[in-house]
Amino acid sequence: MEIPSCLFLLLCLSLLSVVFSSNGSQNFIVHVSKSRKPSAFASHHQWYASIVQSLSTSAHPSRIVYSYEHAANGFSARLTAAQAAELSRVPGVLSVWPEQVHEVHTTHTPDFLGLPDEFDLWPNYDYADDVIIGVLDTGIWPEHRSFNDSGLPPVPERWKGTCETGPDFPECNRKIIGARSFHRGYESALGRPIDESVESKSPRDTEGHGTHTASTAAGSVVRNASMFEYANGEARGMATRARIAVYKICWNYGCFDSDILAAMDQAVADGVHVISLSVGAKGMAPKYDRDSIAIGSFGAMLHGIVVSCSVGNSGPKPLSAVNVAPWILTVGASTIDREFPADVVLGNGRILRGVSLYSGDPLNATNLPLILADESGSRLCVAGKLNPSLVSGKIVVCDRGAGKRVEKGRAVKLAGGAGMILANTKTDGEELVADSHLIPATNVGKTAGDLIKRYADSKSSPTATISFGGTVTGNSLLAPKVAAFSGRGPNRLTLDILKPDIVAPGVNILAGWTGSSSPTGLEIDERRVEFNIISGTSMACPHVSGMAALLRKAHPDWSPAAVKSALMTTAYTTDNSGNQIADLGTGNKSTPLIHGSGHVNPVGALDPGLVYDINPKDYISFLCSTGYSEKIHIFARDDTDVKCDPHKMKPGDLNYPSFSVVFNADSAGIQRGGVVKLKRVVRNVGISKNAVYVVKVNPPPAVKINVSPSKIVFTERNQSASYEVTFTTDGASLVTKFGSIEWTDGFHRVRSPLAVRWHNDLVASI
Repeated sequence: MEIPSCLFLLLCLSLLSVVFSSNGSQNFIVHVSKSRKPSAFASHHQWYASIVQSLSTSAHPSRIVYSYEHAANGFSARLTAAQAAELSRVPGVLSVWPEQVHEVHTTHTPDFLGLPDEFDLWPNYDYADDVIIGVLDTGIWPEHRSFNDSGLPPVPERWKGTCETGPDFPECNRKIIGARSFHRGYESALGRPIDESVESKSPRDTEGHGTHTASTAAGSVVRNASMFEYANGEARGMATRARIAVYKICWNYGCFDSDILAAMDQAVADGVHVISLSVGAKGMAPKYDRDSIAIGSFGAMLHGIVVSCSVGNSGPKPLSAVNVAPWILTVGASTIDREFPADVVLGNGRILRGVSLYSGDPLNATNLPLILADESGSRLCVAGKLNPSLVSGKIVVCDRGAGKRVEKGRAVKLAGGAGMILANTKTDGEELVADSHLIPATNVGKTAGDLIKRYADSKSSPTATISFGGTVTGNSLLAPKVAAFSGRGPNRLTLDILKPDIVAPGVNILAGWTGSSSPTGLEIDERRVEFNIISGTSMACPHVSGMAALLRKAHPDWSPAAVKSALMTTAYTTDNSGNQIADLGTGNKSTPLIHGSGHVNPVGALDPGLVYDINPKDYISFLCSTGYSEKIHIFARDDTDVKCDPHKMKPGDLNYPSFSVVFNADSAGIQRGGVVKLKRVVRNVGISKNAVYVVKVNPPPAVKINVSPSKIVFTERNQSASYEVTFTTDGASLVTKFGSIEWTDGFHRVRSPLAVRWHNDLVASI
């Protein structure tokens, strides 16, 4: 989501005023050792209340906001900095840190992904009708056709949740089986109750994001769905019969740690199978023990819940991936083979490709005067900065960036402009994102944008028009490509874990929308739509959440790590022309630092052949090996006997489905040569108990790879076998190199990407 620079500053100031009240207090997240509760207290909540009451007094009494017991052990409380410091010294308290404000990461895709309409490839799985997906977002619009419960059986017996009804949220049904709102942290930060004339306190979605993600993951089949005249067809979620449990955690000023953790805690208690969370940290990924999403996801994983999260929209900058904990399924965004052409036709006859969702009166191929925005007051088309006397009646060429794309169109409209060409800069490269602009407008890539600007500069009276082409689908459109905005590695917290894990459709995605807000979200936009087309890793995440639900139905005995492994090792890395997936951020071929294991393949994931499984104790050993010894009980929870041995395993020995190798990790600079040995264990989950897998190695340049053994023979289903990989190099490189290791039995291809760097300098190795 792009915000004008002036509004961004105001938003930052508003967030600061929200987080810090006038008395200097704020919400803190407190993690405790559950076993340290004195026997005098009947419950942990009583113990927490006693601790808070014992703190030194301030101008306003300290108070508990939430208690956590399922996804985490501890509580959140409104405290001053002095009280927080005092609390950190209380026996049994593991950590005390100020909560952070997170942000949301903001049809045709089932066909593109190969999900069939019928059940022939998913026999007896009935599209996950007894699987529950917990969607943590901005709420839901319950009357939407995507949430029709026709034909669904009774609510699964596993469900222990509830539906918070009220004047504007009358009921749930057999599709939306539960709905809750988590606002205590938000209200505590505000220092006042929510203004219900501005935003609904109930689970109702007045923003649109939550309805879009929920319908993408598990929306029912809706025929004749479209946004205006665009993308007409059948809309359906990934798991059309899965049940949805709604947890509203995001508000006008963001998504607050205390509310997120409370919602995850409740989702675990309610009995969800999958948690879908299109929310993440602002900026770089926080440390695991300071990240409520990482901590809550770990607790959910302990209960067998798959947690799928978006990687963030801060690409194409390196190190921009968030939600990078290895127990999280981290999802990036890619394109599909559908576009909404809106081509620029210059006065010299040159036609340049663009996209748009504009639905008003067309320009009728009439050439209009063309002007560059930087010649009329604002290169970025900031509202109020364009000169109406220069812009009126003309098509304005605006640079993309530092603001919402539709807000730029509004600025041109208010200045009297007739149309807008939104030109990408180096940051967005050739990525094209369609928007439902208020004026005739289109988005063009950097190459086309540069050509348009040169044409405008070279003519005394340049002209242009925009030709809108509706909806185009098919193999003539190369797809998938990785979105420029999609967050990417290296993993700033643990170089030994490759992130993101996978990419999925996240550009120009049609899904359900709220009846309360316009498709642009602009106040002057009075239009309302049943379906909206938007982009973001927020849109990619629920695609994978729905696929995880299908796999949980097909393989109920699989762990979250096994589900994740199946999705990763069956992913593909070529587009529909057979060439390597491209990166729209650079215009080059994509790499595992950008697309992870590749593009998700739901049908392949149903039968992966082998899986790399990981149990909770393996994750604990991983955390111990990465320096979390003192904070390990934040994750170990009830295991009071855990004693960290940082030498028990290397971080790279976590049984992950991908490899990230760092030669000379302990050296300050680049050194030639090196040897790294890593171990893995695979389990035979194929149909045949007798299977023989042979390894195929695609080594990076200057690296030798030896896999021992090179052949694995299985005689039973669910039998496990281990292997060791030795990476050897005589050279050195400033940049990361890539390859893969693949096991095959002639039918299954179990592929693991690998990245190799010669030092631990994150920036230099990109």
